[in-house]
Amino acid sequence: MSQSLRPYLQCVRSSLTAALSLSNFASQTSERHNVPEIEAASSPELLLNPLTVSRNENEKVFIEPSVNSVRISIKIKQADEIEHILVHKFTRFLTQRAEHFFILRRKPVKGYDISFLVTNFHTEDMLKHKLVDFIIQFMEEVDKEISEMKLFLNARARFVAESFLTPVSFESTLFADGSHEIVRLIGQSLEWLRKSWHYDIATSLHAMPCHFMTMAIYC
Repeated sequence: MSQSLRPYLQCVRSSLTAALSLSNFASQTSERHNVPEIEAASSPELLLNPLTVSRNENEKVFIEPSVNSVRISIKIKQADEIEHILVHKFTRFLTQRAEHFFILRRKPVKGYDISFLVTNFHTEDMLKHKLVDFIIQFMEEVDKEISEMKLFLNARARFVAESFLTPVSFESTLFADGSHEIVRLIGQSLEWLRKSWHYDIATSLHAMPCHFMTMAIYC
């Protein structure tokens, strides 16, 4: 854990520990029902003041406590468009399997990437400090997972781009319509691109001029 991340996680841990002081409270609007008041929002007097713990504008945790439930929403760091896509795919994968995580909410709160819902039944069946540890560990590991996936994606895109631009023996190709010169120019253009461009995820996927590919198809 980095030194800059430690105070942020410690603050989240303290806030969650305080917010998870839940009790069994029956619904005031429906007889013999016990629903998470933070989701029902039918009795404003049962909702406590929400709290936002923010590291920066791209990383923050929104804690919404109530008398018998707490909703925790996390905004995961997304430095660029690639990380935004990876975070979306990663959280979608998790939320589709929410029943295996017990406290994971299928739909995150608007403006956040993933949400958890902890009720008094969870704190009765599980150890409260273990629930807090799970959320803190998730926050620690998710950044590592996204970074590793981004590195793997960059490496794969670079390999694909270099393979695509590997020099081909265009000089020996002669078409019936006499288009040898066009093919030779395409080969020179691809060779120049291969030598001059430094490929990363953006250039390899989006920055390749379309007219070279069009010429290669129709010539």
